[in-house]
Amino acid sequence: MARIVSIGAALQDVYLIDHDDFGTNKRGFFDQIELGTKIDIDKIKFSTGGGATNAATTFARSGHESIFMGCIANDPAGQAIINSLDDEGIDSSYITYIDNTQTGYSVILLTPTGERTILTCRGASAHFDMLNPDDLDTIFPDWLYVTTLRGDMEMLDRFFTKAKSLGVKIMFNPGNLELQHSRKLLGLLTDVDVLILNKTEAQQIVDGYLLTELIAKLKNYVPNVIITDGTQGAIATDSTETYRIGLYEDQKVLDATGAGDAFGSGFLAAFANGKSFKESLVFASANSTSVVQKIGSKDGIITNNTKLHNMPIEEIR
Repeated sequence: MARIVSIGAALQDVYLIDHDDFGTNKRGFFDQIELGTKIDIDKIKFSTGGGATNAATTFARSGHESIFMGCIANDPAGQAIINSLDDEGIDSSYITYIDNTQTGYSVILLTPTGERTILTCRGASAHFDMLNPDDLDTIFPDWLYVTTLRGDMEMLDRFFTKAKSLGVKIMFNPGNLELQHSRKLLGLLTDVDVLILNKTEAQQIVDGYLLTELIAKLKNYVPNVIITDGTQGAIATDSTETYRIGLYEDQKVLDATGAGDAFGSGFLAAFANGKSFKESLVFASANSTSVVQKIGSKDGIITNNTKLHNMPIEEIR
């Protein structure tokens, strides 16, 4: 068991699910909805989301001591997030409450194919400047799992510097706003132990088109790199061995929300439990595959006792 701190967003999610009015053409479905009309929704579902709470849930279900750091408001949505964390046994004592705002909230319009459009009001979840990296002195974790801090490069630097001073390892999943500061981001990557991002994101940091090109360049900065590529699988390296990963299972996607969070946190959940790099990639893929078969980003998260089967994964020479 490891002590893992997940840093990032916490959101209240509400799913609007309709099988008739939400089409799936290439332009999306908003152009199919007439202004001024009322649309009957087939189903509504409330859940909690945000990359860091999703990751914290994976860690807790894998037996780790899981701690969440992020910002919410003192309102019903914030209480729903606290309740969700408590139900999973996640330490919520390092949450920061933000006044004069509301807890972050997402409305997710879900299509029959599992694709979705997400309307998000960040609210309290975006106030990362209110977090305190010195809290790590009290927690003294083994790992930090850091998701997007909405482009707050100064706060990222403070967390990374503090973590390194304590000998804490870092897994980082940057977001679009961090990627807009590519030069600063490259400087921060020297402190990172595991980097995970998708192909498009990788191309914003280094030049290249092929996954093999991208990962070869990124491993000059980070010893362990994972690049996901949707239904094409992923590529990953620990700087000694490089693996090409297929799909764990070819299953119908009910909801793609949280798939990336499940892959990244699934990898670290297994890796921090002493699994090999290759074994951790299999657990990551299994976790992601399970999540997309449920509506909501947490319902499908697996545990460390889940029996896994073989999957397409091969070493690249």
